[in-house]
Amino acid sequence: MTLRIYNTLSREKELFIPLEKNRVRMYVCGMTVYSDAHIGHARTYFAFDVIRRYLEYKGYRVTYVQNITDVDDKIIAAANREGIHPLEYSKRYAERCLKDLDNLGIRRADIYPKASETIPDMIKMIQQIIDNGYGYEANGDVYFSVEKFKEYGKLSRQNIAKMKIGARIKPGEKKHSPLDFALWKQARPGEPAWDSPWGKGRPGWHIECSTMSIKHLGVPFDIHGGGMDLCFPHHENEIAQAEAATGKPFAKYWIHIGLLTVNGEKMSKSLGNIVNIRDLLKKWDPEVIRFFYAQTHYRSPPDFTEKTLKNAEKSLEKIHRLKEKIEKISKNTKTTNINKNTLTKEEQQYLKTINDFKKNFEKAMDDDFNTPQAIASIFDFVNKSNQFLEKNKKPNETLCRHALHTLLQLGGILTLFQTKKTKDTISEESVIQQLQTILMKHEKNKEKTIISNIKNVEILMNKILNIREHARKKKDWETADSIRRDLQKLGFEIQDTKHGPIWRKKIEL
Repeated sequence: MTLRIYNTLSREKELFIPLEKNRVRMYVCGMTVYSDAHIGHARTYFAFDVIRRYLEYKGYRVTYVQNITDVDDKIIAAANREGIHPLEYSKRYAERCLKDLDNLGIRRADIYPKASETIPDMIKMIQQIIDNGYGYEANGDVYFSVEKFKEYGKLSRQNIAKMKIGARIKPGEKKHSPLDFALWKQARPGEPAWDSPWGKGRPGWHIECSTMSIKHLGVPFDIHGGGMDLCFPHHENEIAQAEAATGKPFAKYWIHIGLLTVNGEKMSKSLGNIVNIRDLLKKWDPEVIRFFYAQTHYRSPPDFTEKTLKNAEKSLEKIHRLKEKIEKISKNTKTTNINKNTLTKEEQQYLKTINDFKKNFEKAMDDDFNTPQAIASIFDFVNKSNQFLEKNKKPNETLCRHALHTLLQLGGILTLFQTKKTKDTISEESVIQQLQTILMKHEKNKEKTIISNIKNVEILMNKILNIREHARKKKDWETADSIRRDLQKLGFEIQDTKHGPIWRKKIEL
């Protein structure tokens, strides 16, 4: 099946045909770095990470650009509160935000242009817009004349006539029409400003993305994306600016990500329900969070709750259990070249299961990056693999290596099976100390000095798991889950069986 993408511009799933053979140029609106990155940001950049990975899987060379807005009203206000320069403030938060996404396991874009470093290019584009008759200066400000751009509203389906009803020009604004938007803002006291043909000032927000995308990708380019909330007015204004300046189509495919909710409510500062990535990673494994995102189609709104994360965690464990099984069986071989003549009838059927898994996964992803359906194909493969392994105690090792390779390759598209970052950074002494802390937290009857004298990982783990089993029998799920999460942060994985819990180290001590 050939890849089809839902294009917001046409409101249809379209056959994906890049403008240049075997190459994809993609721009995604990045963060305004005035505070730490939150789960809404992560939702968007996870989705585009998966899209990029699947395009690469299909053989495309992808150039992925994501801007950083480092000059903005919110940044200026926050910097003034701290008494530092706005660019110093935004540099700090740009680094923090990107680091948080790194820690979550979201791969970085290829290029991160900053607004403050692209001012000359923005001034040049603004001048082109004015020269082409779509912009005008008004006492140091520059505005885009919306009504002169006849195709305005084609992305968001906005009607200019209806937009004008009730629209007003705010006090202090110098624009000719209430629909017009700022391309350049006259300098105000206490704000960073740059020289321009219209006097000192700074660019409007919308112009930066039009400028940076064209600077790094050319025009037209293949994919432009961002959150659903950016469709209007930001992306609509981007199109108007870019096409008014260049006279060429801007972007071919527009992809918008459904907005995340928290416990059924819109995430907002006023509701106090913004969850920062940094805080979330203190409690949950990054892979669990990413798997939670993958369970919802990118155009749909996922609802973030403790329950959905726990369900994602349990589902993910089933996939890892299979990975471990076939990894162990095939540990003595590296080849995936299968001699079909050596396979039993059951093994030949399992080979078909592996190939069907790949076809079904690709079919799902070719249908507008349908990650929930792709995950369904993984679980179908997991179930059939477990059935096969139950019946065949000594399966063909090369066949299992082929199954492992396929699982790792396809799971990797959904960001699964990433190398744990703690592997080379945590010592056995540190692990013992942290296990002692967990035991002290839950062991009520022993003195801390006794626990601190236990220097064996296995003894500590067994004592902690005994406390957890006691909590489970009393249906004290809060304690049991808390212990599991504390152990996961240390790189230990717990599997509950009918014979009791089994633990394993996911890191080398």
